[in-house]
Amino acid sequence: MVEVLSGWTKDSFTAAGFTRDTYRRGSGPGVIVVHEIPGITPKVAEFANDVVAAGFTVMMPSLFGSPGKEPGGVYLAQSMAKVCISREFTHWALDQTSPIISWLRALARSLHQECGGPGVGAIGMCFSGGFALGMMVDEVMVAPVLSQPSMPFAVGKGRRGADLNLSPDDALAVAQRASEGCQVLGLRFTGDKLVGTRFDSLRALLGDAFIAVDLPSASPKDHSVLTEQRDEPSVRRVLDFLSAKLLPA
Repeated sequence: MVEVLSGWTKDSFTAAGFTRDTYRRGSGPGVIVVHEIPGITPKVAEFANDVVAAGFTVMMPSLFGSPGKEPGGVYLAQSMAKVCISREFTHWALDQTSPIISWLRALARSLHQECGGPGVGAIGMCFSGGFALGMMVDEVMVAPVLSQPSMPFAVGKGRRGADLNLSPDDALAVAQRASEGCQVLGLRFTGDKLVGTRFDSLRALLGDAFIAVDLPSASPKDHSVLTEQRDEPSVRRVLDFLSAKLLPA
């Protein structure tokens, strides 16, 4: 196993017509960490280990890429191509929920059944940034975190990155859960064009249940809040959010 994943147990999970490898570590209530493009990089694993150390059972699904591999230009391009041709992801379509979210919902239910507690948390990043929002359809999801949500991609005239990767029915279910008190934590760098205007859409859909963390951009390359351009106070904010929702007082 790749050194950065030392201590993690590899398995696989099948649901909703998909089978994907998973990496698990820790104890306590369950949290699903969904990697960004290009895959489970060392920085993603580092963040996931921080979640483990905070008292959680962490499940990292590997949706594509080579777990533990450092990001690089060719690797990034290969992973982006994988996203663009895979039926699991509605990478261009508006007002649709990505099919992989059904698999993630099933994974969350399975993890909660094993770990117990008030529910589970989920953290999505970049292309997966909105996945935790779609998982909110199930009541088992009580601590959704959206870091730099960037899909569907904002390309072409009229596409300004406002879409939340939700079908109309799922959007209604998510809004209902928010009205019942399920809060959503969102993080982004303010100059990140990949996020577009999704934070405005999230405020409109979730109202006061949306907790926005807006970080001033120091560089045009600022994007990955929790990993490649890791912001330590934001990592702490995520861990505190998970603890407040999932751990006993």
